[in-house]
Amino acid sequence: MTQQADTTREQVRERYAAAATAAATGETASCCGVGADGVAYDVEIGEGFGAELYDDAERDGLPAQAVAASLGCGNPLAVAELTEGQTVLDLGSGGGIDVLLSARRVGPTGKAYGLDMTDEMLDLARHNAKQAGATNVEFLKGAIEDIPLPDGSVDVIISNCVVNLSVDKPAVFAQAHRVLAPGGRLGISDVVAEDGLTAEQRAERGSYVGCIAGALSIGEYRDGLISAGFTDVTITPTHDVADGMHSAVIKATKPAAADSCCGVAGCCTAGEHAVDPDRTVIEAKAASGCGCVN
Repeated sequence: MTQQADTTREQVRERYAAAATAAATGETASCCGVGADGVAYDVEIGEGFGAELYDDAERDGLPAQAVAASLGCGNPLAVAELTEGQTVLDLGSGGGIDVLLSARRVGPTGKAYGLDMTDEMLDLARHNAKQAGATNVEFLKGAIEDIPLPDGSVDVIISNCVVNLSVDKPAVFAQAHRVLAPGGRLGISDVVAEDGLTAEQRAERGSYVGCIAGALSIGEYRDGLISAGFTDVTITPTHDVADGMHSAVIKATKPAAADSCCGVAGCCTAGEHAVDPDRTVIEAKAASGCGCVN
């Protein structure tokens, strides 16, 4: 990792730590909506982010600190389609709001993991889980670029405005694909840029720790997921967070083990996937021009 990447990751960590400290003392916190000076202790929430993106029924019964620490740009639970008995992983779980909501949906026979790199957030999330009486949750310390779970151990991955903060997004996508079971799903909320906005233009609209400068374009996001081996990729903008920047719902699937490629079982080797000439994901069926690519 480069020195710049190390510096950016530390800035993100400090921002999360400050948000956790604010939430623990009863203030509303956000990793997003950074002030003009970029100071890490400024925890004002930005427009289009936070707990207002959850409905009253979802917030009801949750610890106040979990709601106050909501850092997201969407509501991944609205599209995750969780069912009883599933195992779900929240990447960048923060104060634990999405983990606690997931735990309700998967029930006592299911499991909800939260992964975060910040000690302050993990302490807050564990406190919130105890307050909520949630017994089917577990919070893990680690980076979303190196998920500390076994291969194929998760049914659904969610995340809320966190992938844009990663300094190595291909690693995030590869790790997500690795820990998902065959047929497993990705259903996340994140900030994306309109295709055509340069990295410099994205930086003009907001800082990296403010969930703006590090956002991928819609096309980059799609290509990154496809390159990691995901299929059925959809990216649906939901609301604006800056000029040409949107919160979006991103959904993708890890192919089931029995899926064929281009309609011919085994035509792709491990780590490859099928795309058409326009890089549109192809289902397991014959398609003109289909090829296997890394």
